[in-house]
Amino acid sequence: MNNKRILLFLSIALIISSSTIFAQKKKLQRADDAFEAGEYFDAIDLYKDAYAAIRDRSVKTGVVFHIAECYRHTNQSARAELWYKKAVGQDYPDPLAVLYYAESLKKNDKYEDAITEFTIYKDLVPDDPRGDEGITSCELALQWKENSVGYKITDMKYFNSRQRDFSLAYARDDYKSVYFTSSREDANGNKTHGATGQSFTDIFESKLDRKGKWSVPLALDETINTEFEEGTPSITGDYNTMFFTRCEMSKRKKLGCVIMSTTRTADGWGKAKALDILPDSLVAAHPAVSKDGLTLLFVSNMKGGLGLNDIWKVERSPSGDWGEPVNMGPEINTEGNELFPYIHEDGSIYFSSDRHMGMGGLDIFRATAVEGGGWNVENMRYPINSSADDFGIIFEDKLERGFFSSTRKGRGNDDIFAFALPPLKFKINGVVIDRRTENIVPNAIVKLIGSDGITLEDETGDDGSFGFNLKPNTDYIFLATKPGYLITKGRETTKGQEKSKDFRMTLEIAAIDKPIELPNIFYDFGKYDLRPESMVALDRLVEVLNDNANITIELGSHTDIRDSEEFNLQLSQKRAQSVIDYLISKDIAADRLVAKGYGESMPKIVDPKNEKNYPFLKDGDVLDEKFINSLKTREEQEIVHQLNRRTEMKVLRTDYGTVE
Repeated sequence: MNNKRILLFLSIALIISSSTIFAQKKKLQRADDAFEAGEYFDAIDLYKDAYAAIRDRSVKTGVVFHIAECYRHTNQSARAELWYKKAVGQDYPDPLAVLYYAESLKKNDKYEDAITEFTIYKDLVPDDPRGDEGITSCELALQWKENSVGYKITDMKYFNSRQRDFSLAYARDDYKSVYFTSSREDANGNKTHGATGQSFTDIFESKLDRKGKWSVPLALDETINTEFEEGTPSITGDYNTMFFTRCEMSKRKKLGCVIMSTTRTADGWGKAKALDILPDSLVAAHPAVSKDGLTLLFVSNMKGGLGLNDIWKVERSPSGDWGEPVNMGPEINTEGNELFPYIHEDGSIYFSSDRHMGMGGLDIFRATAVEGGGWNVENMRYPINSSADDFGIIFEDKLERGFFSSTRKGRGNDDIFAFALPPLKFKINGVVIDRRTENIVPNAIVKLIGSDGITLEDETGDDGSFGFNLKPNTDYIFLATKPGYLITKGRETTKGQEKSKDFRMTLEIAAIDKPIELPNIFYDFGKYDLRPESMVALDRLVEVLNDNANITIELGSHTDIRDSEEFNLQLSQKRAQSVIDYLISKDIAADRLVAKGYGESMPKIVDPKNEKNYPFLKDGDVLDEKFINSLKTREEQEIVHQLNRRTEMKVLRTDYGTVE
């Protein structure tokens, strides 16, 4: 090959190479332009087309990250996870790739893996609280899923389509008509949204018939729906005024959204007008109006906010003019996105956020006013919230039921779900047994006394059982009694219970024909002063004496066989008297009480409960010196000494206070 041919070949190669590089840059620029315009769905294919032709490794890694970003912005979390993983694997230099990879794992319900990535991000950027917050939120999500609140969730297949369906409003006071937002094929807007790849949204209506079936959703007429996007309706308590969002769009320009209002007429909704609450250049969306129509919440990224999108409030004067927007403050708004507000009948506010401590993408939160100003914000938890985006909640009046929107089905599309909190149901089933023998006690009377003033009775059957239905948020006392037994008491409460529950109770009643041993009466060795832990057991005895005001008792104290008989007799008498003195200090009448020290003179006789706890003992064994000396181990002997050291109550009379 001569020099001329070589030069010609190099020139052609250079031209081809320059043309290829130019084409690559042009493709990448088109992708970047779409991304900057918020047309993430369109940008995905543009980036993938550019990626195939790029040779520079660092540029290719940047494209991978941007593809992941597009999937994140279009709520395709499974694909976002895949591409963020590629970006991290290719050492993309921005730590945000690790953070967003962690958040994608979290949105895909992979909490353990997400904790690992949040920990890595925390090490990379220790000053960013999102690392610690991500770890904590994943740990909470795992706990919340294990201990879900009692809401029942239903997929509203009547409403949902293959496209996006979200953000409802009740349209009538009987709650049998709803409006919601949808991008289904019947929507008026025939353009494709560059950010989502779906048609523009419109507002649709569905009605509930007498058979409890929702009708096929139909789009509202052209007075509401246009070629642009309409959605997120909110209606006043008289159902005569509706607010909604309208977003206009042109190619390669970001959406501009305004809040529209319309008034109901005899023929339907009147012409919608833009609400004059912000300058034309600012975005206002997601209106939420109070029942009285005097307060409006909305979402905006206007200057003066605390994050990407904040919730703002405007109030209307009696003349009908709206005041200046006021930011809802740092208890509600964060550095992230606060969206889809709703004003509840009780004055609380519901909204969604991707920065408050949550389970995934957007979580639904409830904000209640704090006395003196401010808000207390709490996560609605699982199953209202999930690892996906959850938002747009509404309630049927003051009832704990309504609708919300979610991407939890995993397709990236918004769907509508119904929720309801079934009435809490509580029941208690119990059994009455003999305290000494642990045998069931039939034909005992169990009385229920509720803090709401309700009193009920039940008689135990042959199996000793009883049962009652209980009410929420109520304290209960249960009294069991039978002739020949002391009245015994049990307590239960349904206060603080967030889930339905079946309670179990065992009431031990003590027969009065034999001494009743009092547990947990303790003294120091060789002393008769009551130890502090004995006071709890004696307070229970005070309660028994108050419940059984007709009895007179002997309080008997027993020692083991160690030390002399005379010393043990004196010690036991002093111990018995110390108990009597305590009872008198608690306002038990002295003439109902007799102190008796028995020393070592009455060894304990083993009962079935002792036999159950100590296999080397048999029912009826007398724990005297002969029996103790027959035991093989010092440990067994010490157990018997302990059993002999006891305090017992004997019922002497059951007619105290009776007028003769």
